[in-house]
Amino acid sequence: MHQFDHDELDVYRIAISFLDVANRVITRIPRGYAYFKDQLGRASLSVVANISEGAGEFMPAEKARFYRMACRSATECAALLDACGGLKLTDPENVTKGRELLLRIVGC
Repeated sequence: MHQFDHDELDVYRIAISFLDVANRVITRIPRGYAYFKDQLGRASLSVVANISEGAGEFMPAEKARFYRMACRSATECAALLDACGGLKLTDPENVTKGRELLLRIVGC
């Protein structure tokens, strides 16, 4: 079976794990906070998408640009998790686990 370039990256697998955490947070956010759901959903998916796009890019400047966008989206996700935690929209365990994964993503 053929693989994509991003399939070999640990950071990609970590981003997929974070996407699962983000989805758990999103599904528990009350209706009145739909904008949190939308923003966290978009940002968490952006991390995954930009890592995969960067892995498939051959031009060094473009590859770096995709990885920078993934890093920015990961830091955005950290802020969104903090906001959700501060407003008691999610369990502290989700914030902790999510932040641990995000720190690994931006540190890679």
